[in-house]
Amino acid sequence: MPQKISDIMTTDVVTGRMSETISEVAVKMAKNDIGFIPIVDGVNLVGVITDRDLVIRGYTREFEGTTPVSEVMTNRCITVSPETTVDEASNLMAEHQIRRLCIAENGRLIGVCAIGDLAIRGKYKEHAGRALSEISEQSSNESYMN
Repeated sequence: MPQKISDIMTTDVVTGRMSETISEVAVKMAKNDIGFIPIVDGVNLVGVITDRDLVIRGYTREFEGTTPVSEVMTNRCITVSPETTVDEASNLMAEHQIRRLCIAENGRLIGVCAIGDLAIRGKYKEHAGRALSEISEQSSNESYMN
């Protein structure tokens, strides 16, 4: 029987709120040594923000640290249900070029699965490697120069 994402996801997730500023979220990332924070409204997932979002969409556009997180977060995030198989999850990560998936039930955030979560579990190293190589391949094909 295929293993479900709920078996390997992280449930102790650091979250942010729409009312927080980009500076507050950046401090939260630094304090917790993370680069990804799901943004919730109550318990409902409304978006995600990464350290890259803070830099590319925030600070390089000269937004102040008091700018609301809603100005730079990603509103559309890829989510899966806890019943999603590990194989399906790794395929989604590769297809959408993402390193983390939010796990939600009825809009409520219940966990996160990072590509590293796949890699540290011996039998899923192949899934993680395939997803990461597809993500990396896509990134190397993109030009960041204007």
